[in-house]
Amino acid sequence: MSEQQTTTEAPPEARRKRTVDLDPSGQVTSREPDRVKRQFLNYAFFKLDPAFRRLERGDREAAKREFMQAVESWGEARGNLLRTYSLVGVRGDVDFMLWRIAFDVREFGEVQGRINRTVLGGYLTQPYNFVSMQKRSQYVNRVQGSGHGIELLPGEGKFLFIYPFIKTRAWYDLTPHARQGMMDEHIMASEPFKGVRINTSYSYGIDDQEFVVSFDSDFPQEFVDLVHRLRYTEASNFTLRDTPMFTCVKLDLRGILDQLA
Repeated sequence: MSEQQTTTEAPPEARRKRTVDLDPSGQVTSREPDRVKRQFLNYAFFKLDPAFRRLERGDREAAKREFMQAVESWGEARGNLLRTYSLVGVRGDVDFMLWRIAFDVREFGEVQGRINRTVLGGYLTQPYNFVSMQKRSQYVNRVQGSGHGIELLPGEGKFLFIYPFIKTRAWYDLTPHARQGMMDEHIMASEPFKGVRINTSYSYGIDDQEFVVSFDSDFPQEFVDLVHRLRYTEASNFTLRDTPMFTCVKLDLRGILDQLA
């Protein structure tokens, strides 16, 4: 075969079935990596060993004071955000949740180290721990007022409803326009539920799930009706997993510890 023989094989660009889109309009964009600081979110769930309740009362109270100082000083002194929630009587596998927010993911190791060094920390296990990042949704360019934005106002409501979320692979094989249309329907279906504030954060590459979704509200009944309605939207067909689900009751740390022991 001659070394100068040409081939009729199509170039790689022509062989591709689809292109990776960075813009839901369908236009492939070329841009510099986004290195602007974003908030990291950590939803840390804890379970207390019942053996702690059998300690002497004075020892329990001293341990609770030590724990509160270790946790609360992390948020106050380092400019991080901390919100605390009870799940006592709501779920059997967790007792409370610390919603920790920081611009440096290493801050979560710092506060967890503080907890581990306390007496109470020796009686805690952590059945669930989700890490995610704040990022503006790509689907809200044409639909405004949905709450799917970049600014986070955590812990405004009496309740926080949380679940990790994974889409099917088929979702990513849809055209940008098809996904945008389904999300338009999804957002518009949510519009009447004014008492529920949604926060969607992203976990691609930094945790097992793709998203962590949290809904801030004073009205559990409104949230139940919202989730029920969203089950009828087309986008829900592309949900692979959206469990476990947590109903978190906003409560200060002292109140949580008094519930536990």
